[in-house]
Amino acid sequence: MERRSNAGCSGSAGRQAGVSAGFGAAYRKRSRSLAAAASAAVFALVVTACGGGDDSASAGGQDTKPVAMTQEQLAKLPKATTYGDLDQAPADPAQGDRSASENGTGTVLHPEKTLAVYDEPGGEPFAKLPAKQISSPTWVPVIAEKGDWAQILLPTRPNGASGWVHATDETVEEARNDFAVTVHRDDFTLEITKKGEQIGEWTIGVGKDEHPTPTGRQYIIASIEEQVNDYSPIVLPLSYHSESHETFGGGPGTVGIHTWPDNSFVGKANSDGCIRVTKEALDELVKLPLGTIVEVV
Repeated sequence: MERRSNAGCSGSAGRQAGVSAGFGAAYRKRSRSLAAAASAAVFALVVTACGGGDDSASAGGQDTKPVAMTQEQLAKLPKATTYGDLDQAPADPAQGDRSASENGTGTVLHPEKTLAVYDEPGGEPFAKLPAKQISSPTWVPVIAEKGDWAQILLPTRPNGASGWVHATDETVEEARNDFAVTVHRDDFTLEITKKGEQIGEWTIGVGKDEHPTPTGRQYIIASIEEQVNDYSPIVLPLSYHSESHETFGGGPGTVGIHTWPDNSFVGKANSDGCIRVTKEALDELVKLPLGTIVEVV
């Protein structure tokens, strides 16, 4: 079904691309150990990235239950999607500290149903995380853990928004990820790593001075197959938004990764904030899982 996706800064129209739709069998229930999941899981397509870890079950941790909510109360909460604006959301604790994002939990999370998002373990709900983002299943990186609580990055404005969800066997699936993407904006390079080892590097294009590609710890939220524009067969929208465009092409100004009709962009700052890559780079990027961290520095 063709639909208006507003996936990237271009506001591209498209549908979910099968290449990055989800994790297939490579997930675990919350109650299974990460070590067991890592040894058993076989990633057929895409596996995700990193966050900042804290697995201590301290106060506000394992024994803290979420505030009881009715379905009516949950329905009234704003959605944590690329179209949202959650000023009350806690900021990513690793903003401005790249070392924190390099030592993350290596876990991504998929809500099996719409979940309430809290400002802290056992705290106040301020948003809801749906099971789908745009037309793709929701997978978000876990950046900290306290008992049954997981701190996740959110795909909304402001950039770097985060929140806590009560992650149990009944509410989420989890997957282990060994991949990460780093974009060096000043050097016009993008690299993919697996377990910290580089597996590919390409020269790219980034946002022009008046519409810079935002820096920070962001992640791939969807994989969209183009149906209208011809500049890229697939667009990978990220969780960050343009800091100079409130809207773009009819969409919310979401930053995306995509190709271009020719290679005139390589090594230049000439986009409206999106990351332009070669076909060879996109072919590798679409193999990564939804939820993969893309660190722009």
